[in-house]
Amino acid sequence: MVNADPQTISIAGKKLSRLGFGSMRFTGRGIWGEPRDRDECIAVARRAVDLGVQFIDTADSYGPHVAERILYEALHPYPDDVVIATKAGLTRNGPDVIDTDLGPKRLGAAAWPPVGRPEYLRQQVLMSMRRLGVDQIDLLQLHRVDPKVPLAEQIGELKVLQDEGKIREIGMSQCTVAQLDEARQIADIVSVQSRFNVMDRSAADMLEVCERDGLAFIPWAPVAQGGLAEAHQALADVARAHNRSVGQVAIAWLLHLSPVMLPIPGTSRRTHLEENMAAAEVELTPEQLELLCAASH
Repeated sequence: MVNADPQTISIAGKKLSRLGFGSMRFTGRGIWGEPRDRDECIAVARRAVDLGVQFIDTADSYGPHVAERILYEALHPYPDDVVIATKAGLTRNGPDVIDTDLGPKRLGAAAWPPVGRPEYLRQQVLMSMRRLGVDQIDLLQLHRVDPKVPLAEQIGELKVLQDEGKIREIGMSQCTVAQLDEARQIADIVSVQSRFNVMDRSAADMLEVCERDGLAFIPWAPVAQGGLAEAHQALADVARAHNRSVGQVAIAWLLHLSPVMLPIPGTSRRTHLEENMAAAEVELTPEQLELLCAASH
């Protein structure tokens, strides 16, 4: 839900600053297993809150289970003004990146099979509650729609869990507009996560729906998972004008683009966190915003 104040957004009954944090990097290579430096990840989570982060995104599939446990160790009991959002609906069958004779290969969706059976979603929610140390999850997002299970059964189970008091609010991730419309016939959906950044705007139709109806739009991969190249001329030019990195300008562009936008850049290093958070200080001119919006992707 969007507030009159364009710098904030309301989720789980809390007014939040619009630059969040994603915990996916609190894991090992390929989003699998323990991180290389667990203590640094704990320090990152604590520093994020110190810097004003009020929305922290995680998922049971990160590790799996590793990121949620690190957040518990770092932040529990959670500050009253912080929302911890997690997800259910994906399983893991190994690391997202494997080594081959031709070098590293990203498996992508093959490493993250969706399972949306109601009994499985219930188990995931209950286990996330245990790992996070909460009696109620602020925001539970359906990580992916399982095409083998009717969507009504998937969202329906989350609605039952909400009615039981185990979930405060429900969101979706990487769904289509038609799937969102169907889900909203069953439960109140307050947020949608979609891959969206200055180079990938394939979810522009979803952003329009979120703006129209006041849903939070949470762009994942807001800096293209580190793939923003200096060759993106418009980004490079604007970054040079502000004496900032292209990543900072990419985050600033998202914040300027829409009042429903809630970016969640993630990292496992404090220095990178400080850089990401400083993006909120970048004031783009109308001309720069138009230039980035018009740039090819």
